[in-house]
Amino acid sequence: MRTGLYPGTFDPITLGHVDIIRRAATLVDRLVIGVAINRDKGPLFTLEERVAMVEAESAKLSRATGIEIVAHPFDNLLIDCAREVGAGLIIRGLRAVADFEYEFQMVGMNRKLDDEINTVFLMAEAEHQAIASKLVKEIARLGGDVSHFVPPAVHQALDAKFSS
Repeated sequence: MRTGLYPGTFDPITLGHVDIIRRAATLVDRLVIGVAINRDKGPLFTLEERVAMVEAESAKLSRATGIEIVAHPFDNLLIDCAREVGAGLIIRGLRAVADFEYEFQMVGMNRKLDDEINTVFLMAEAEHQAIASKLVKEIARLGGDVSHFVPPAVHQALDAKFSS
């Protein structure tokens, strides 16, 4: 069974993330969405909220694709998380050249830590390339419409966070 790991903070999950998950599911038999705890980033949503959002969106994709897609919180090294879940493939989404530079360094380090685990890059679809969770949160905080960037349930969750 080919298991892939798609890691991220998912604070919150965006339509760009959902697109990468959908396409990553075509590459593997089982897809694990690694939800990074990453306290250093000071996430807007709690770990439990982020995992719940990822699970809700993943369940729809799992039903549509027939591929097992699960959420897995982690706070250790990415390569250790990949080993824990039995992933031979790490999936990373790219939006722009700046993403590639950082990701290129990460791949080099991860290959030194475990050369049995490969990384695959999926380019964001053109309509999702500008979407970044950080920008989505800022737009929502300032009362802007984020409905073009996130799933409806996430839109509601953002509205709830910023209306209080």
